[in-house]
Amino acid sequence: MSLVFDILADMFNNTSLSYKGVKVNIFGIPKFNNKSYGSMRSTLSYMHKKNLIQNTKNGWEITLHGKKYLKRKENSLVQFKNEFLKNSPKNLIVMFDIPETKKAKREWFRFQLKKFNYIMIQKSVWVGPSPLPKEFTEYLKKINLKTEIKTFKLARTYKEKGRK
Repeated sequence: MSLVFDILADMFNNTSLSYKGVKVNIFGIPKFNNKSYGSMRSTLSYMHKKNLIQNTKNGWEITLHGKKYLKRKENSLVQFKNEFLKNSPKNLIVMFDIPETKKAKREWFRFQLKKFNYIMIQKSVWVGPSPLPKEFTEYLKKINLKTEIKTFKLARTYKEKGRK
């Protein structure tokens, strides 16, 4: 191979520019780290079949249905600030049984518990500081998760194994 080919190949593969918030190579082709062409193609096909995107003369665009879908997702994944100190006493047990049909909400709920410095002691049993923020518990009611979650105040602070 020639030196010219090596330089062009390096520019093509390693130059990272940004276009409309998406990383692209020197020719403007999007770069998706660790994503194969087949994976990207099947994802686009799935999104097209679900009427989330459409292929226009200007390229792929989000449909009105897709914008509504994104708005619903954005509203359903409200983030709450952690008001607890790292060493706050862990004196509240949270148990939950969120069905598979609400998987995204269940993942969001686990993420929030981690953010509140809760630790998992079993798959759906977590322990951490109390009380849970009022805005958080009100939001659980709003997204219909409150009935699937139970909390129990501990008489003594939970001690993690291996800690004194």
